[in-house]
Amino acid sequence: MIALVTQLALAVVPAILAITLHEAAHGYAALAMGDDSAKQAGRLSLNPLRHVDRFGTIILPGFLLILQLLTIGRVEFMFGWAKPVPVAAWKFRDPRRGMAVVAAAGPAMNFALAWIGALLLPHPAVQVAGVGAYLDAILAAHPIVGMFLFYFILTNLVLGLFNLIPIPPLDGGRIAVGLLPLELARSWARVERAGIVIVLLVVFLLPTLLRQFGIAFDPFHAALNSVLPWALRWLLWLSGHSVVAVAHEQFL
Repeated sequence: MIALVTQLALAVVPAILAITLHEAAHGYAALAMGDDSAKQAGRLSLNPLRHVDRFGTIILPGFLLILQLLTIGRVEFMFGWAKPVPVAAWKFRDPRRGMAVVAAAGPAMNFALAWIGALLLPHPAVQVAGVGAYLDAILAAHPIVGMFLFYFILTNLVLGLFNLIPIPPLDGGRIAVGLLPLELARSWARVERAGIVIVLLVVFLLPTLLRQFGIAFDPFHAALNSVLPWALRWLLWLSGHSVVAVAHEQFL
């Protein structure tokens, strides 16, 4: 029981930090471009409680957690969101481009945090090949610190990559709206009304449902398996670690 509580704490704290700083980054980016809406709303804060959405942060993740543990005995997927930071795009010199910059600030913060976590990660005593084996060697030598930093790095990387999916209202969708030609941007922005439903179906619900019938369809998981080893290898290299590459390595 103590081990389970410890593992949950080591996983939950990095998630709270990642989400809180992600949202704060949106507010600070908007403020830098002349919009003080987030500041006036008290959202330029590192207090996680300021960013909690009752349904998206507490009720939905809690429901998914309990439902999966009671039905299949494990957690297949989790989904949720924090309270969106208020942004008044009309205060920007170029509202469409300004919103793209504000959207990009969230994933950029997560990638910066992942890099900081990698800088703090201890080096293993022995040289091993592959990102997975490298991290396993660190966890074996430094179980508590290593596990916390591993979850911190992984959570920030996955959150940053997930939010770059180019479907509004995810950050990647709003970046796309800011970069696309005007008419196409207007059409793509209208996807936001159903964007969350599309993401839930394609990324989470449909893969889980089809898996029960033996059908392998999980594009986001497949993309993560391709991107994460590469991203982690570069992240570790940029923070002074030396990892021997392994061809076709999967991580999740």
